[in-house]
Amino acid sequence: MDVSWEMFGELSRALALKVASGFDPEVVVGIARAGAIPGAIVASILRRDFYSMSISRKEAGEVVRARPAVLSAAPPQVRGKRVLIVDEITTSGETLRLALAAVRDLGPAEVRTATSFARSRGYRPDFVALTTDAEVIYPWDRKIFEGDEWVVNPRYREEPGPV
Repeated sequence: MDVSWEMFGELSRALALKVASGFDPEVVVGIARAGAIPGAIVASILRRDFYSMSISRKEAGEVVRARPAVLSAAPPQVRGKRVLIVDEITTSGETLRLALAAVRDLGPAEVRTATSFARSRGYRPDFVALTTDAEVIYPWDRKIFEGDEWVVNPRYREEPGPV
């Protein structure tokens, strides 16, 4: 599923609407890198303060660990507040579970989770914009800057067929 910026904007608005209909967060925490994008958009739509934390298997775009790790701590501003944690997608839920644990350690009043995309099986966040089992290609990830030009991200280049 090749997601355009327009589609991502619509999904972010839908996610914010779902959150607003079932939860009133005081603070939104986006999981960097990619979860910071929908997190910031949802926070802006809901007019809430936005913070980020970093959890990843990757460094410099390359997978370097089998399991995600907390790379930057949860923001202390969550203490005593209703918190919404946002990521771009969830499958196993490992990243969201780490974020939940890190935020809960700081003593929030309540914590809920939201993602732009979720798989039909596996971890289910409290709020999801779209459920899909397709590979998701994000608008910010489709092309990357190499040298002095934009190129298709190597992750999405078609594999050559048999000769």
